[in-house]
Amino acid sequence: MRRISPPTSTLDSPEQTLKDMISALDIMQGSYFQQWLGTWPDAIDWTAAVIGTQVWGALSALTSTAPDLDLYSSETGFLFEETLAHENLINRFFDQVSAFYFGENAFSLRMQAFDDMLWVVLGWLESIKFQNLHSELHYDSRNFTTFQRSWHGTQLRVPAAHRARVFYELASTGWDSDLCGGGMIWNPYLLPYKNAITNELFISASIGMYLYFTGDPIGSPFLSSGNCQVHDPNHLAAAVRGYQWLKDSNMTGFGGLYADGFHISGYRGIGNPGSKKCDELNTMVYTYNQGVILSGLRGLWLATAEQEYLDDGHELVERVIRATGWYDTDERRWTGLGRDGVLEEICDAHGDCSQDGQTFKGIFFHHLAEFCHFLRPEEERFLLESTTIETSPDKRRELFNEWHLDRCASYRSWIAHNARAALATRNEKGKFGMWWGRLHPTRSAAGLDSSLPYGALDYSNFGQRGKGSDRLVGLLKEIQTDLTKQAGPDEGMATKMDSTLLRNQDDASQSRTMRDVNDRGRGRTVETQSGGLAVVRAWYQWQTSPFLVESR
Repeated sequence: MRRISPPTSTLDSPEQTLKDMISALDIMQGSYFQQWLGTWPDAIDWTAAVIGTQVWGALSALTSTAPDLDLYSSETGFLFEETLAHENLINRFFDQVSAFYFGENAFSLRMQAFDDMLWVVLGWLESIKFQNLHSELHYDSRNFTTFQRSWHGTQLRVPAAHRARVFYELASTGWDSDLCGGGMIWNPYLLPYKNAITNELFISASIGMYLYFTGDPIGSPFLSSGNCQVHDPNHLAAAVRGYQWLKDSNMTGFGGLYADGFHISGYRGIGNPGSKKCDELNTMVYTYNQGVILSGLRGLWLATAEQEYLDDGHELVERVIRATGWYDTDERRWTGLGRDGVLEEICDAHGDCSQDGQTFKGIFFHHLAEFCHFLRPEEERFLLESTTIETSPDKRRELFNEWHLDRCASYRSWIAHNARAALATRNEKGKFGMWWGRLHPTRSAAGLDSSLPYGALDYSNFGQRGKGSDRLVGLLKEIQTDLTKQAGPDEGMATKMDSTLLRNQDDASQSRTMRDVNDRGRGRTVETQSGGLAVVRAWYQWQTSPFLVESR
């Protein structure tokens, strides 16, 4: 397949991108995070898990480019000022997001859909990866002359591994072999729906547990079912089986992109399962369905040395880039996942993205960054210690650095283009907006329609076809009027309507006069801030990683 060879452009400095990333972190934690609650109160359970994951990912990017200095001067015994400032910065954000362990609504999440549980697994595995990386880069390899100590943050590895293990075991019960020959069911309380995101999460969580899980000595609140082994082959087998099922399911729609998921035709219950086949595809395309699988494919390559996994990942990334309209950055027509080269949700142009939808683009860029980051020390050790793979560690390292990361480097200009587009949405307080592709905020959004694929239902953003927001607003107004009439003028029934529905409305006349289209609908939220953080973190990674600086 032809490689993406991006056009050349003038690029921002890594120093400026670092400032932008720290600013995004600072605003998210200063404006949206409540330390005493240990969470982002405006988030819902699953989006909070995603936000925590993206903070851990940003901290990994920060620690990977820390000042290349010993913590202690051999002459004075004092900390270098630059290193101390960097360490203080990382510890500030680390201590905040660590409080999320206690603020996360773990009890509620245990009874939610399987994808909700799996976001929790990925989040705490990401925490473990950061703890290991920061400790190994800046503590474990140091020869202290004043204090003999390790980094305090690694104390969180035990509870993080425990929560990851508990939620992985709960979610694993969603694997179902009776329908469609396998695959994860999305929600145990609804009709069976085997969708892309739940299966991709299961794959990435399974291989993540195999590679990064550190064991679990905690026996409460749930005893282990036996999967407490480090590098447990059952986790690897689950990931391999899960990806093979997903690949064989043909759950793809427009441009070879992952569609939302499959229904089973005729299903009426266990006693009347209908066709028992995944034969009714919802062709709706979301950005996050193209992202989560990428970190899983990278992990599968690490564990098996099968290059096919990396090949599949790159093919998917290239499909996404083409579906954003790259290279024609002057073209404003909808191209499937964006326009003018900028990643976009179909709900962006009309400002009717739900809280779920506002989270999707950041998820894509987080997992793209995970797919393309350098081999970390623990991964290097895994290559050296693996006795089940015939290819030598040196050969695998060479393949990864000289072939895989070289292909990753070719995405550089596209990532820069998206980072700049996201940065352009910031308001005077530095908060990111949702619609990165809108570069002319004083102009009307008229003519920038985004059409759903044939046969698609937008479950995440009200399940409407075409310009769903206008019809939704009209429907809400009709319901509101009827309820008010039924209740009488003194009952105030309209005020009792679900505020989460009303706050998502996008009045068409408002969009024509509003100075900033990113204030429509839900406006700027912690989810849109996390999306901005994720794409800027990705851009910073491409600017500072040796193998990603340029395509050779």
